[in-house]
Amino acid sequence: MRFLSVLVLIAGAAIGVFYPWAVSNFSGHAIGTWRVYEGGRFRPATVRLAARDAPVRVLVDLTARAERVASQQHTVLTLTAASGGRTALASTLSFNHPDNPRQVSPQLPDRIFRDEAGVIETVTPGAYVFTVGPGDADGIDMRAVDLILRAGTGSVDERAQPAGYTLMGVGLAGLVLSLVFGRGNKPPQNPNSQPPPPRWGRGGSQR
Repeated sequence: MRFLSVLVLIAGAAIGVFYPWAVSNFSGHAIGTWRVYEGGRFRPATVRLAARDAPVRVLVDLTARAERVASQQHTVLTLTAASGGRTALASTLSFNHPDNPRQVSPQLPDRIFRDEAGVIETVTPGAYVFTVGPGDADGIDMRAVDLILRAGTGSVDERAQPAGYTLMGVGLAGLVLSLVFGRGNKPPQNPNSQPPPPRWGRGGSQR
């Protein structure tokens, strides 16, 4: 039962955690990365997209002090993408995901937080202007903000995460039960498995 519970727990983690993360970060191919904040200033990024790029996944990396972002419950950044005077995407970013943050360097207090702004499902060929700005969160000491675009990305099945978390719960419960009840089902020790104690003298019997 313990081995089966561990397998169910691993399967749940793969479906509920690793699968959505892999689809969001590695499916499709990279279009490019643009620095949209540095030195205290935001600047828009203009990117030419083709119809074959669709769907385009929009990701944002925020480099900041970890303690400020990790406890934040408000919007840290906002993002809009527009083409030909029409808004293709509008999103708010909080960066409060469980897989955040990534370490920049062991010697630096800064961390890199990633959030997904959304997906542009249909691309009209032409220039897209991506504008990133501050949200209503206070006290965020931002070092840099990067815009990452990925083309031809897959979509995450909405049933995956609930199913994965359910399997993780079942596997964890089974593992705990196997550990608890396994302690009371130990076979009795064979008295012949240990050598008999010496009768007298220096560790040995004498006649």
